[in-house]
Amino acid sequence: MNNPNTLKVALAQIAPVWLDKHRTLDKIKASLAEAGAKACELVVFGEGILPGYPFWLSLTSGAQFNSPVQKQLHAHYLSNAVQIEAGELEDICRLAQEYSIAVYLGIIERARDRGGHSLYCSLVYINQEGRIKSVHRKLQPTYEERLTWSAGDGNGLRVHSLKQFCVGGLNCWENWMPLARTALYGLGENLHVAVWPGSETNTTDITHFIAKESRSFVISVSGLMKREDFPAGTPHLEKILENAPAVLANGGSCIAGPDGEWIIAPVTGKEGLIIETLNFNRVLEERQNFDVSGHYSRPDVTKLTVNRERQSVLIIKDEDKGS
Repeated sequence: MNNPNTLKVALAQIAPVWLDKHRTLDKIKASLAEAGAKACELVVFGEGILPGYPFWLSLTSGAQFNSPVQKQLHAHYLSNAVQIEAGELEDICRLAQEYSIAVYLGIIERARDRGGHSLYCSLVYINQEGRIKSVHRKLQPTYEERLTWSAGDGNGLRVHSLKQFCVGGLNCWENWMPLARTALYGLGENLHVAVWPGSETNTTDITHFIAKESRSFVISVSGLMKREDFPAGTPHLEKILENAPAVLANGGSCIAGPDGEWIIAPVTGKEGLIIETLNFNRVLEERQNFDVSGHYSRPDVTKLTVNRERQSVLIIKDEDKGS
């Protein structure tokens, strides 16, 4: 793919091996290798796909305080979450480098810089050289997600150059947060990645809307999850299945062009790669009459301040003992 104005993208709409980090990693690596073999230049996975979305919360009275069931499920989730500092994404990075393919991957992060015992819904960007360039921790978990995920910070509000494109991404309902979107627009984003746990009811309206608002390409990528995808050995599996519907996440991955129209309409119930080639010139055409951070902005009247400091409870100042 030598044309700098085109980008071949793969939307990896897959189901995790739910809350099994190692087996889910195997599925992710297989999808990445398939995308690389098909000469894709960017592959995107859904929100928290590694190791999975916390579906149990709405199925097992997740808000019950001091519940042994909730404690045990949360501990299982923690044990299968990703510690980036421990090198748990190194295989993904190696494959990205091998195939010269950039990756957006949704993970549940067990962040060592926040003590190592709290969880963050994070979106990781790995470039075509296999380097992790940003880890965006979801700013505001939604509804029952707050029972297991912590609130993130602005450190990951970043964009990345990929050929002529400038890519950025957000998790699920933070795509509805106007100022989070504005931060990425102001950084020059023209290819927006929105990741979701999996539902066409989420992706259909917002994908159109962001594309029209930003005059950018928008890729929405969702996961899949069916009742039979809960693996044997999951703690309190019988209790989870008591109220689990047949389909918990039906996908809905899609792509809208910079005019807001579908390039690929939402795809439901189908596991695998959805592949499309994007033409950068479409961005230039649609920015002619509207550019939200350029000629159609008024920074003398309104502007946004973004704090990208990685938040921590600890600042260590060691005594300088000299040489």
